[in-house]
Amino acid sequence: MASLKVDKMNHYIMKELSLILRDEVKDPALRMCTVTSVSCTNDMSVAKVYVTFMKNQGKGLQALERCKGFIRSQLARRLKIRKCPELIFKVDESLEYGNRIEELIKNLH
Repeated sequence: MASLKVDKMNHYIMKELSLILRDEVKDPALRMCTVTSVSCTNDMSVAKVYVTFMKNQGKGLQALERCKGFIRSQLARRLKIRKCPELIFKVDESLEYGNRIEELIKNLH
């Protein structure tokens, strides 16, 4: 039962973070940032946020770290839980990995 609650919270946080990054954050380095998934711990104290960038991945991660406090405060206003989770931003490497596998398969044929 707890995993269902965590799954729902993961999707809700992902949706709200996407809206916050799109509408609230004014940093130009985050214009092409996409939240791909969120993974909360069972006690919802920490949320790993996986993001991708169209360009300038290094500058984008630095901008996210600079804006982390603002993003967390905006998220805390929207969530209906007692304590807002700490946000840890990570680059989602699954797209590059999938493209690499697809390229290898294409080269086999």
